Amino acid sequence: MGNIAHYLAFASPFPKLPVSSNSCENRDYIPGSSRGLVFKFIHAADLHLDSALSGLSRYETAPVDAIRGATRRALENLVRLAVDEQVKVVLLAGDLFDGDWKDHQTGIFLNKQFGILQRNNIRVLIVAGNHDAESKITKALKPPANVTYLSTRKPESIPLEGLDVVVHGQGYKDQKVRDNLTREYPLAVPGKFNIGMLHTSLDGRVGHATYAPCTLDDLRSRGYDYWALGHIHEREVVCESPLVVFPGCTQGRHAREIGAKGCTLVTVDENHGASIEHFNLDVVRWAQLKVDASDAQDEADLNERVRGRIKEELDRSKDVLLVPRVIVEGATSLHHYLHGRFYAWRDQVRAIGAEVGGDRIWIEQVLLATRGKESMTETGTEAESLSVLLDAIRSQDATLEAVSGLGEVVAEIKSKLPAAFIASEGGFDPASGDIVAEAIEQAKALLLSRLLKDVEP
Repeated sequence: MGNIAHYLAFASPFPKLPVSSNSCENRDYIPGSSRGLVFKFIHAADLHLDSALSGLSRYETAPVDAIRGATRRALENLVRLAVDEQVKVVLLAGDLFDGDWKDHQTGIFLNKQFGILQRNNIRVLIVAGNHDAESKITKALKPPANVTYLSTRKPESIPLEGLDVVVHGQGYKDQKVRDNLTREYPLAVPGKFNIGMLHTSLDGRVGHATYAPCTLDDLRSRGYDYWALGHIHEREVVCESPLVVFPGCTQGRHAREIGAKGCTLVTVDENHGASIEHFNLDVVRWAQLKVDASDAQDEADLNERVRGRIKEELDRSKDVLLVPRVIVEGATSLHHYLHGRFYAWRDQVRAIGAEVGGDRIWIEQVLLATRGKESMTETGTEAESLSVLLDAIRSQDATLEAVSGLGEVVAEIKSKLPAAFIASEGGFDPASGDIVAEAIEQAKALLLSRLLKDVEP
């Protein structure tokens, strides 16, 4: 892996991103300026420290160690940011952990980071999320004195010493919390800057289970100045009056958690006005690189398009290990050619990535989402029959249920594999949606190539 350690150890300055496009306007915060400043705090969530990785080890060239350590490096970056910005408190809004730990090394590492904050007089307030509630070991560990876990029985209010600030929050006692917890949160303390902490799906977000559901009106009814939310892994400023923020996870853990990840720095002025900045903390960045194959003249032309797209993403993702999924799409005369020699071409794409990015990139997967541009020379009934067959093949859904009899075949194969092998890291589950879809798409491409005799462009 060469220089990957260098890219995982990057320090300040931390890249910043503007707030989410669905937020209201925010006042700019100028680092180093103390005019009207009362205090600063960091809001982070969903660290999923030492989250287990599944499937990566089956890829011979995968930087498994680098990716496995990414959640720790992201936490180190968070701690460094807190010290550099001289914040008063770090708020962690749930899912600090990822369920039960394999050993106590996770806790030892965490206490080391909390100790750095303690030596810099920075408090840490935490509400447990659904993954934290799964952990049995967590409950047996004693955190440093600067760390406070808010109650899991009912909302708890924590005043910050020396500041006109009160933090309200409740953690999860059980993994699945379906109740609207906000109804029991106390009203805002008059004259104080009130912060609410909650691990919640709010009114629902795609791809996230429904936990502690509530509405924006429920949050507003408490009269708080800032709501520090967790559970949703995408950055989102839900509202600015009051500020309601999902900072997103601190480090993407798989190919569906794409884009920059990090935390939110909040600056509060003497009039209790707050402004926010998002800081990137991730050291491994997952991405989807879509390449348009439409009108590509030949394979060399397409390869240049892939090369250009990779260079573009590398320029945008400096100081991180880029882990993209390359998706080639569009209607192209190369469709059947690419599917007919997919694995050789996939390796060519990975070779292009290594050429352009070296140790800064590992291409996780290459997917073909192209459509063919067939030209038929047959006429009459023969042409019509072939056209119907081609359309049927192309329109076939790539799911287990859509192909008659496939479910039984896959179930038989799966029954012959040891359960421990299927469940292990790097294991193979033939019923996996991704594996089934890839197999069906490859079969469709092979059939089309043979029928059209169009393997060569």
